[in-house]
Amino acid sequence: MTTAMTANVTDLYPSRGATEVSTPRQDPVVWGAPGTPGPIPAGDLQSFERDGFLAVDQLIGTDEVDVYHRELERLIADPAIRADERSIIEPKSKEIRSVFEVHKLSEVFAALVRDERVVGRARQILGSDVYVHQSRINVKPGFGASGFYWHSDFETWHAEDGLPNMRTVSVSIALTENHDTNGGLMIMPGSHRTFLGCAGATPKDNYKQSLQMQDAGTPSDEALTKMASEYGIKLFTGKAGSATWFDCNCMHGSGDNITPFPRSNVFIVFNSVDNAAVEPFAAPIRRPEFIGARDFTPVK
Repeated sequence: MTTAMTANVTDLYPSRGATEVSTPRQDPVVWGAPGTPGPIPAGDLQSFERDGFLAVDQLIGTDEVDVYHRELERLIADPAIRADERSIIEPKSKEIRSVFEVHKLSEVFAALVRDERVVGRARQILGSDVYVHQSRINVKPGFGASGFYWHSDFETWHAEDGLPNMRTVSVSIALTENHDTNGGLMIMPGSHRTFLGCAGATPKDNYKQSLQMQDAGTPSDEALTKMASEYGIKLFTGKAGSATWFDCNCMHGSGDNITPFPRSNVFIVFNSVDNAAVEPFAAPIRRPEFIGARDFTPVK
């Protein structure tokens, strides 16, 4: 799809066509110049470039975890938040699944976004000032909370939000312990170097369905089998306060949580100010701004 604002922007990553298409990555993984100062050691940056992710055992301390977890509980208990369109409800249990734009709903989470341990790593990886493309808390209570099927975030952000290039990084900060049994994050190491353009047109207002269960933008079983055979699958576990940074094009997902142990996290997506969204590349309309920001103000 070409629109007025994408007409002069080359679509490096075609998707949502008649067939599934595999495209080699056209962009750097680490955009910052070698030796750029920041909180990530050089060796860890090299690992991020190779694997597409970086695990940090304790990004925030125990006392801080308590503050953020209490704020999460406050938000999901607030009837006004539940009624807000930024809250996504589980289809079966009717419990809150996610709350978007939490850095605007909560000064507690806004402060976390500005924390140099967080935004400093994003600037170092992306080599520029950054803004928040998306933020949310994910609430995965025990006894049946549904997972997130395999996908590349960039595929959606490119197709439906209009991000031109792979100059975006996410961080998932655990607010409860991530066991190997309670629906933790899984990533295919190295998958960030290949873009998988999915088959099938994007329905109007696709986000209303996809935030509960992914459909458009879902890779085929054959493609996932091939990628998993080539790259393997890494499952992330860790104490509350641990974090996983991952490239926007990593193939990732998470399973259902049928254990009694909840898994909650805060999820922040930083995009380079030099990669601001244009019009969607493969969708009839933009997604709402609480999902794909149009405010490109740098985080300070």
